[in-house]
Amino acid sequence: MTKILEITKLIINYRISLSSVLLMLLYSMPYFLNFVIPMSVMMAILLTFLRMSGDNEIIALKASGMSVFRLLFPVLIFGLTGMALTAFMSFYGITWGRLERKSLISKVAVSHVEIGIRARTFNDEFKGMMLYVEKINLKENKLVNVFIEDKRTKNIISTVVAPEGVLYKKSDQSYNHLRLYKGAINQVDINNMSVHNINFDTYDINLDYRKKAGVTEGKQKKIKEMKYDELRNFLNKSRGENERYYTALTRFHSMFSIPFACVALGLLAVPLGIHARTFRRSFGLGLGLVFFLFYYLMLSAGWVFGKAGLYPPLIGMWVPNLAMAGLGIFLLAKTPN
Repeated sequence: MTKILEITKLIINYRISLSSVLLMLLYSMPYFLNFVIPMSVMMAILLTFLRMSGDNEIIALKASGMSVFRLLFPVLIFGLTGMALTAFMSFYGITWGRLERKSLISKVAVSHVEIGIRARTFNDEFKGMMLYVEKINLKENKLVNVFIEDKRTKNIISTVVAPEGVLYKKSDQSYNHLRLYKGAINQVDINNMSVHNINFDTYDINLDYRKKAGVTEGKQKKIKEMKYDELRNFLNKSRGENERYYTALTRFHSMFSIPFACVALGLLAVPLGIHARTFRRSFGLGLGLVFFLFYYLMLSAGWVFGKAGLYPPLIGMWVPNLAMAGLGIFLLAKTPN
């Protein structure tokens, strides 16, 4: 649901196909599965023990001489299975989804740039440029009364004005072209404090949509797009403890701590299910959601403070697991055998 607004914007602005929408949803799934799987493991274990407690099966097992702690073995197996699935999403799925989704958005934006340009709006999606068009003829790809502010050249600001322009794209290039007719260019050189005026009959300009399309040529890769090996190499080579370093370190520890939450939350779910047998099943379900929300809030706080370097990311990412597992072990110890 968090991606619906963005996808809706792409549908309206670029008229993307149904297959592209489904692919975007598919590429977004690994990120939320990274949190949904631990929550699902916890809720499955909690509901199982709520049902067993409500049907007095726990009492029957105790009467037959079986300890509650013997029931932890299948719980651990189930939790470890969830941990393996979450680790796969954390190590591979999230990075794959983000890169593929960025690539898809880039292709959509470049191939439908004429639809993405909005009339009577300052379009700043292009790299180093701002484009304003009074009227657009999509059938002929014509733009009427074009105004462009070009800052792609260092220390030089170019203002281009033309009554008409035509959009076209070469098949061997990843960007679009705009051909303007009978216009003027005003160039301001900031260093030399000089102004030049040029009139033209035709003028071609490249529309590079990579500012928001996500191509990062010549730039550092974003932390959230790094694979495990790339992240580890970055941390090993990093010399300064700046925000980028702490973000990478927090991301590194989260790749291990979030999968382990399946085990920590699973241990907590066992005593919650046993002790909540006197309450309605809906209450036990709500109680589980409250504890997961509490875990998520602690994790979010650890992520924010860890990125800022206020305290070590190791603590921020692992304290929620230790708190949930510790509470689960404490409640298990208080459970009569």
